[in-house]
Amino acid sequence: MAYSRQVDLLEPIDLADHLGKVELYLGQVCRIAGISKMQLDYWTNKAQIPTKGKKQRIYDMDALETVMLIKQAKDKGLNLGAAIDAARRFREQRTRDVQ
Repeated sequence: MAYSRQVDLLEPIDLADHLGKVELYLGQVCRIAGISKMQLDYWTNKAQIPTKGKKQRIYDMDALETVMLIKQAKDKGLNLGAAIDAARRFREQRTRDVQ
């Protein structure tokens, strides 16, 4: 099969359709969110962010979004409790809007 015919078989891939399958380790979440491991560990416990894994926490995209929303709220001056509450409400509101 000629090269150009092989390329013609391919279609664009929408990576957003696959993000739900992505799982990240603690260090990766820290790098993406721009926070320390100590902060992430504390926020995970305080906000009760669900994780997988036994020896090392594994975060899915929903958990990453929650962490990033908390970070955004903290950067805008909210204390941690208010930031967690704002992130939770934001996610709930968006869920209602989608339905």
